[in-house]
Amino acid sequence: MPSLQDELFPSTPGKFKIDRAHTMNRHFHRCFASTSTMFLWALFLVALTASYLSFQSFVYTGSRYFTASWGGILWEKQIRHSAQIHRSNGMSVLVTGAAGFVGSHVSLALKKRGDGVVGIDNFNNYYDPLLKRARKSLLNNQGIFIVEGDINDARLIAMLFDTVAFTHVMHLAAQAGVRYAMENPHSYVHSNIAGLVTLLEACKSANPQPSVVWASSSSVYGLNEKVPFSESDRTDQPASLYAATKKAGEEITHTYNHIYGLSITGLRFFTVYGPWGRPDMAYFSFTRNILQGKPITVYRGKDRADLARDFTFIDDIVKGCVGSLDTSGKSPGSGGKKRGPAPYRIFNLGNTSPVTVPTLVSLLERHLKVKAKRNFVDMPGNGDVPFTHANISLAHRELGYKPTTDLATGLKKFVKWYLSYYGYNHGKAVN
Repeated sequence: MPSLQDELFPSTPGKFKIDRAHTMNRHFHRCFASTSTMFLWALFLVALTASYLSFQSFVYTGSRYFTASWGGILWEKQIRHSAQIHRSNGMSVLVTGAAGFVGSHVSLALKKRGDGVVGIDNFNNYYDPLLKRARKSLLNNQGIFIVEGDINDARLIAMLFDTVAFTHVMHLAAQAGVRYAMENPHSYVHSNIAGLVTLLEACKSANPQPSVVWASSSSVYGLNEKVPFSESDRTDQPASLYAATKKAGEEITHTYNHIYGLSITGLRFFTVYGPWGRPDMAYFSFTRNILQGKPITVYRGKDRADLARDFTFIDDIVKGCVGSLDTSGKSPGSGGKKRGPAPYRIFNLGNTSPVTVPTLVSLLERHLKVKAKRNFVDMPGNGDVPFTHANISLAHRELGYKPTTDLATGLKKFVKWYLSYYGYNHGKAVN
């Protein structure tokens, strides 16, 4: 009878080798089976994780598609509804900068006559965004949908053109203001040059290509001393970065017209003013300060000469914008290919009656019934020019453009709006 020691430590070498090999083989199979099982479990867990993540991605994508601020089913429906044309031979217009001063007025005028209008605006904080939001509410009440986005967002612009075959683009989005360029020059390049190129790229690639009307500026005349300013005058001496970006825009649009056959009209605005205007404009800030009893700064030019501007009322500017759209002609190209020549035009839109800044202040005093506290200061070298004066004979001939509102009448309408919008109580303006 074998002892316990014999069972644990057998004395026969051969037997010991056979049993040990058998034992090791069994351990190997167990280990392999365990490893295989673990590998299969690992694969299962990986597959389960991947499925979960895919499902989460699907849920997120689907949720974003249905609820995104742009790009969802509801968004596309709103875009198409806003772009619907409700008059014979009407147009479908994409208005950039639609929550801006000129953009909101042009959008309302187009919608009122039955054109389809879709707006886009980034609602930046160059001036009070609440004023832009208020303009947006006006447009929404008239059935105009405003997309909140930047014209530099090529994907968004492409999606807009995929959703609606716009017949026209009214490009009014821009970084405005002459003096602000000294504080934030990059914003002008971003909006007025890069943004313009992004938009034109979408237009030239569209099928069919839309006709483009865009806002240049009287600032392109720069240091030109010949008056009144005509479209054929020199524009190669800009006095500010803002003016330089607008001049660059004219050269860029000419290139897209030449290479891709885009129909393009540039409009050189002359000091636009009126209800729902821009708070950074002199007439606007003068009104605020006069009502609050604060002094206003009135700049003077060389030899104490009064500065003068060709103030143009917003309603007249709107007529010029709409007339430009109506006469723009078609872009014969499609899908980025030129099929033939297309119109390229530039027009002055002004009032042809320059008024000095002191006269402007006197008119505001009359309408506000408050005396201004004036501080006269020599004009700094910030890019401002001493005067502007538009020759509008070309716009009159080609567009039927004829301004009808003088400064006294226009300021009266502005003051009425200002008091209504901001409020005025016992000598204190609420704004």
